Amino acid sequence: MELFTLQTFLFFSFIFLSFRLYFSISNKRTLNKGFKHYPIVGILPDFIKNRRRFLEWSTETLQSCPTNTAFLYRPPKVRTNFENYPKGDKFIFLLEDFLGRGIFNSDGELWKVQRKTASYEFNTKSLRNFVMENVGSEILSRLVPTLSKASKSEQVLDLQDILERFAFDNICKVAFNVDPGCLEGDGTGRSEFMRAFEDAATFSAERFRSVFPFIWKIQKLLNIGSERVLRNSIQIVHEFANDIIRTRMEAKDIVISFILAGRDTTSSALSYFFWLLSSRPDVQKKILKELESIRVRSGKSIGDIYSFDELRDMDYLQAAISEAMRLYPPVPIDTKSCSNDDILPDGTFIGKECIWGENCNEYLPERWLENGIYRPENMFKFPVFHAGPRMCLGKDMAYIQMKSIAASVIERFHVLSLTLRMKDGLHVRVKERCVDVIN
Repeated sequence: MELFTLQTFLFFSFIFLSFRLYFSISNKRTLNKGFKHYPIVGILPDFIKNRRRFLEWSTETLQSCPTNTAFLYRPPKVRTNFENYPKGDKFIFLLEDFLGRGIFNSDGELWKVQRKTASYEFNTKSLRNFVMENVGSEILSRLVPTLSKASKSEQVLDLQDILERFAFDNICKVAFNVDPGCLEGDGTGRSEFMRAFEDAATFSAERFRSVFPFIWKIQKLLNIGSERVLRNSIQIVHEFANDIIRTRMEAKDIVISFILAGRDTTSSALSYFFWLLSSRPDVQKKILKELESIRVRSGKSIGDIYSFDELRDMDYLQAAISEAMRLYPPVPIDTKSCSNDDILPDGTFIGKECIWGENCNEYLPERWLENGIYRPENMFKFPVFHAGPRMCLGKDMAYIQMKSIAASVIERFHVLSLTLRMKDGLHVRVKERCVDVIN
């Protein structure tokens, strides 16, 4: 009887302390707000509910925080101390099967060596060659014919898929002088390698969203389910990378990292850009006016490929693309782990919605312009291309590629009739523009 009484007392004491902790956190949350913490399970219930809309969930949460910082389990500890914030063992472990120890999945000296190697690919000369020889050629020989054919037949296209294949062909040609030909012919065929690469990226990302990580670990051990698909896809990707290594003497992990960066980021950014543009004829009109001004100044006709300097002069177009990436960043999550204790200056009051203002949820390209000229934001305010030492080396190249594609498509075609949500692709009809409409 005494033992039962002691057990009962301990049980109710545990329940009492748990609820006391919960209400203590709840009271603190009325001041700090942030993610909702439940007794024992922490944020798990809300994570399960929102894991398919993580970007929206985290954005809504951060908007309610005066300092734009939210707590998960313990206060994050950050400052401008790059060496103290590596990718971390967990991040590297989850992606190592796919990316190995490439530049996106490495820390310390290994990352520095790869960063230095990659930087040689992004000098001014290679950037100009990229625009003039590769993007222009791909647009004229593959992208425009694909869209023109669809326009004449009133075919519904998955524009997101087309942009992915365009970007995939492009990065392989630019970085490794290899042409996979994913956008050949009528654009309906897809190479085995691209399908495998897409599956490898998708199922690797699923590991991060796994509520119970032991499930995918068991699947990997038994070689079943999604982990079996992932393993087979990675094998195809690695075989392709090995072929490049034999001809170019590149490291396998660098090859895969380059393809990942070149294929997924620009295609994702442009998909959301065209999606936003389809409901904003006012923005389309301003872009067309800017393109017309540049054509008149340079003596170009519709259909001519723009030069490097002409693309640089497209301030409003760059603002419109940047605004699309602000709302729908191609890489929405960038995790870091803390190696040693540090102090986050979170006590400084910033004020609600202080970063982008009360209209932060609106698509407004003008927020990027000052007297009509594109004005870049601080990279920590707009971390789409990351910030600090890990700032994306291909940022300028990405903008040049996106502006070249956007300008060529917008002045030739109307993008019409969206039929599905983005997660199922960007299904559109395209209709060729008339010259009088542009003028």
